[in-house]
Amino acid sequence: MSRRILVINGHPDPSRQRFVAALCAAYAEGARAAGHQVRLIEVGRLALPTLRSAEDFIGGPVPPAAQGAQADIRWAEHLVVAHPLWLGSAPALLKGFFEQVFRYGFAVPAPGGKAFGGLLGGRSARVVVTMGMPAAIYRLGFGAFGVRGLERGILWLAGFSPIRRTLIGRVEADEDARKRWLQRVRDLGKRGA
Repeated sequence: MSRRILVINGHPDPSRQRFVAALCAAYAEGARAAGHQVRLIEVGRLALPTLRSAEDFIGGPVPPAAQGAQADIRWAEHLVVAHPLWLGSAPALLKGFFEQVFRYGFAVPAPGGKAFGGLLGGRSARVVVTMGMPAAIYRLGFGAFGVRGLERGILWLAGFSPIRRTLIGRVEADEDARKRWLQRVRDLGKRGA
């Protein structure tokens, strides 16, 4: 069954040479080969200002790039967010992207409103995170708190379920390991998972 999939490359560096960019391309390639519809957002290429106050978050104007991302997210049935691990979490630019895009009235109800729960229900998500350390150490030793913050504090709160994760450790490993990871992610794309 064909799905509408939005792939978000959350690496702040828009270079196609980044491993996160290769993972996004592999996922999209696998998904398209299986008949899924795919759109791509590259956060590093967007012009989004930083929110600096609660007033801006609640009622400030939504920049055109964020409006386009909101349209793509509304279109999607499945969201794939890929990013490197920086200081234990997602890069600041990706967090800023979510702050601009997942506003009240789009992702969650406005404060004091009658609605409860996320407004983007009926969609699933996968979070793909690359890191220099072994993934098991991040998961077990650090509790994967940065990834859990994205999963629970942003995606789940907005209504995404289920949310799955793929942690890719030791990204500076040999080329064969990278090729295996690209194939695994390509296979996830084929399944639309």
